[in-house]
Amino acid sequence: MGMVRSLMVLLLALLLPAVALAADAPVEGVDYQRIEDGAPFRPLKPGQVEVVEIFAYTCIHCAHFAPAVETWRATLPKNVRFNYVPAAYEVDDSLGRAFFAAESMNLLPRTHAMTFRAIHNDSLLAMNPTDGEIASYYQTLGVNPTKFLAAMASPAVAVRMQAAHDFSLRSKIEGTPTLIVNGQYRVAGNSAEAQLANARRIVDMLLSAKP
Repeated sequence: MGMVRSLMVLLLALLLPAVALAADAPVEGVDYQRIEDGAPFRPLKPGQVEVVEIFAYTCIHCAHFAPAVETWRATLPKNVRFNYVPAAYEVDDSLGRAFFAAESMNLLPRTHAMTFRAIHNDSLLAMNPTDGEIASYYQTLGVNPTKFLAAMASPAVAVRMQAAHDFSLRSKIEGTPTLIVNGQYRVAGNSAEAQLANARRIVDMLLSAKP
C-alpha cells in the first residue's frame, strides 16, 4: 500500500507542472489572433522565437508603451529575438526610414526613445517631418547629419521599408502598437500590461514546444 501511495505521489508531482502549463496556455480568440500564412519578419535560427512590435513614432499609444516594452524585452530568454518594425503605411514615410537608417548605423539606443519625446513631449519634430528636419534634430543627439541623410535615402533602407509595409499588411494590424510573435500570433490585450503578459505566454508556449 505504501508503495502504491508513493507511486501516486510521484505521478502527481510529474503531472502538476504540465497541468499548470496547460491552464496558463494562451487562448486563441482571447489572448491572440492566429495569422494565416504568417511568417516572421526576419528569418529565424533553429529554436529561436521572434517578437515584433509594429509601431509608429506619431502614435501616442506607442510612445506610452515604449518604456514598458524596453523593460519587458530585457526579461526575454536569450533565444527570443525582439524587433521594432515601423508600420510603414507609406513606404516613403520619413520617420519609418529614419528608424531603419538609425538601425543600420547602430543608433537606436540614442534615437528611438528620443524621437517619441521630440514629437509628443518637446514639439521638436512635426508629425510629418522632412528628412532634413529629422537629420537636424538627430544632429543634436550627436548624429552626423550627412551620413544619416545618405542612410535614409539608401536602397537598403527602401528594401526594409517595403518589407515592413508588407509585414504590417500580412499581419492585418488594426492599429499601433501591435505585438506579433513568430509572424503567426497577433497579440490581444486591453492594456499594455495585458499585451505584454499575453505575448510572454505565447513565447513560453512556443519555447516549451521546441524539441
